Amino acid sequence: MNLKRLLRDNRGFILFLFSFALLRTAVADWNPIPSGSMRPTLLEGDVVLVNRLAYDLKLPLTDIVLLPLGEPQRGDVVTLSSPAGGTRLIKRIVGLPGDRIAMRNEVLILNGQPLSYGDTQNHGETLAPGWAIDAVRATEDLGGHPHTVQFLPALRARRDFAEITVPAGQYFLLGDNRDNSEDSRFIGTVPREKLIGRAHHVLVAADWLGEDGWRMAPRFERWVSAIR
Repeated sequence: MNLKRLLRDNRGFILFLFSFALLRTAVADWNPIPSGSMRPTLLEGDVVLVNRLAYDLKLPLTDIVLLPLGEPQRGDVVTLSSPAGGTRLIKRIVGLPGDRIAMRNEVLILNGQPLSYGDTQNHGETLAPGWAIDAVRATEDLGGHPHTVQFLPALRARRDFAEITVPAGQYFLLGDNRDNSEDSRFIGTVPREKLIGRAHHVLVAADWLGEDGWRMAPRFERWVSAIR
């Protein structure tokens, strides 16, 4: 009896919670960035907005596609459920179904054509408090979609792989931080149903890592900024 009264007296709030949960699982979502695999595009402490209806309408809390709504494009930054364990990741689509993808000495080769890299600059990259290494940043032109990528020459990384053809219904994804990313070089191509949505803006951002140790300081210049 008390439970029924509690539900009746709070039905407005319960309806709000249900609607909010439905919104996050089927329409729009926000995700904090916990790692540096998308540096410098996304930084640890960024919170990104994700459009879950960019590609498919899915049954909430599942990978079951109810209705296709749009086509993933090269250059899209997407959240996904990793096919190698289900971990939620965020990466960039570099290969569409049918594309031929290879990499030689960090240069991405798309359908037999090496991509161009310009505006090369050297930076210091802090991996942890007291641990900084040299980084190289360049603008990669991904089929007319330029964006910044980063290389870490001091780290051991997979900088070469033989050409593969992306299977039908699947996508090849890479992190923008090429030498520090668990992406399709390791987890394989990603089926469309594993794509959760397209990340389109940084909502808020905070600095989690400073030279003086771990901290939390707002990065106001990144708030409500579009993701390229």
